Amino acid sequence: MKMKRRSPDPFFYPGGETGILLVHGFTGTPSEMRPLGQFLKEKGYTVHAPLLAGHGTSPEEMEKTTWQDWWQSVLIAYDRLVQEGNVRQALAVGLSMGGALVLNLARTRPLAGVVPLCAPVWLRDKRHHLAGAFRWVQRYHKRGGGKPPHIEEHLVPYDRTPIKCISSLNGLIRHVRRHLPEVETPALIIQSKLDETVDPKSAEYLYKHISSKEKQLQWYEKSSHIITLDKERERLFKEIDAFAGRVTAEDDR
Repeated sequence: MKMKRRSPDPFFYPGGETGILLVHGFTGTPSEMRPLGQFLKEKGYTVHAPLLAGHGTSPEEMEKTTWQDWWQSVLIAYDRLVQEGNVRQALAVGLSMGGALVLNLARTRPLAGVVPLCAPVWLRDKRHHLAGAFRWVQRYHKRGGGKPPHIEEHLVPYDRTPIKCISSLNGLIRHVRRHLPEVETPALIIQSKLDETVDPKSAEYLYKHISSKEKQLQWYEKSSHIITLDKERERLFKEIDAFAGRVTAEDDR
């Protein structure tokens, strides 16, 4: 039987006493985090990637959710990682909207480190500001052209996005931006230069406004928005591993 290349299902890889939570992006699924998860599993980490509420099912199901529901999914996943994985230290890595969610987690739960990947403060498509009003006249925004084949083959995308949820995403971004000074966790901020979804200056804003004493900003010159699947992913995986090793060693002192 041929194995499926992609699956929207969550995954949990038992491992060592350092746990890493992987949070996917808006309308995405754990499939976009799976190659990173498999790499970290081989490095001996306990790894958990949840499926956020309303994702990986149908646009109609997603339409019933808000960012508070997605946030609750992250909290439940964090508790599972710490308790079921019996981990002593935890880190959180989030892609795009997942990056915003893990920054929110960093100010509310104990984390040894946080890694936002292409996390939004500003989006390139300025029409997203109109979602709050536009949702009353149109329910869905159709998905445009797909990603390059080496990325698309890993995705389980919706063919349309509920505009109500775009409006809620705006609310999440505003919430996280307001509370950035409360983030004191060691942070590795990653941003691709060729990001077609998030304005790359978002990364500089995050770096400037979090209060972490240990923080880094790394740029990826050849990558697009879904950086976990793009051309520089091997470098990305190694950099996350090195960061995790460093901040957990510092925690031990």
